Amino acid sequence: MELRDIEIFLVLAEELHFGRTAQRLHVSQARVSQAIKKQERRIGAELFTRTSRTVRLTEVGRQFRDDLQPVYAGLHESLQRARLAARGITAQLRVSLMPFNLPDLHPYWKAFRARNPQCELQIRLETFNDVFGRLRSGATDVLIVWLPVEEPDLTVGPIFCTDSRVLGVPADHRFTQWDSVPLEMLAEFPHATALDLPDYWEDSYLPFHTPRGRRIERIKPADNSDELVSLISMGEIIHTFPSHVTRYWGMSHIRWLPVPEMGTLTFALVWRTEAENDLIRALADTVRDLGVFHF
Repeated sequence: MELRDIEIFLVLAEELHFGRTAQRLHVSQARVSQAIKKQERRIGAELFTRTSRTVRLTEVGRQFRDDLQPVYAGLHESLQRARLAARGITAQLRVSLMPFNLPDLHPYWKAFRARNPQCELQIRLETFNDVFGRLRSGATDVLIVWLPVEEPDLTVGPIFCTDSRVLGVPADHRFTQWDSVPLEMLAEFPHATALDLPDYWEDSYLPFHTPRGRRIERIKPADNSDELVSLISMGEIIHTFPSHVTRYWGMSHIRWLPVPEMGTLTFALVWRTEAENDLIRALADTVRDLGVFHF
């Protein structure tokens, strides 16, 4: 069985949708269908039941998925290690960011790479949902998130950067007539939320209540910054951000207004305690040596 066909099966088993699977893998739906039919012919049983509305794994499909996942993961990791070794790279460190679009942080990455030329450093923006889940699953090695982080299995490392707060509103919003927005007024309009966030951590970013006890409602789910920007521009929500977005996001359909009462966000390195290694410690040392970046 070809590696690409295995990948198509596993992604379809996750998405349960031929269109999304094709889009995610950058292939046609016909290619997805062909791969699944070929696997079913080889196995001699259906892997999915399909109707006009749903796609579900059969019992055989579930067993096949469970058997294939660790094999595929191991093979994928072996191929990746071989590719890195061919370039003289013997290690990899994956860092996920919660801050948005931060060219100012490039000096940290440049310094780390200079000190650790054998290591490939990957920097990616993190999604909002289940923010600690990918760290715990081993999908990323280090997370840069705002404090506090009070998770018993996670280590909080050095502070990375600090930033004040702004509110994003549609360009025609009545708040745009003001120089800044009182925290109390955030209860006047709905905001976004994400899935599987610890309450204390979400509250530290955007309080659940105003100083007078009015609830700040979260009604729209958003998984990434693009979804947030779209919801704001359509007038469905208003939402708070670190103020550094104003340096990089010049959008005619959104206005950024200071919220002085919200204080400062502090971002730090966080990693899974039992997964700590020399590379994670090396990144932490680099951040300590270069110091905290203040926007």
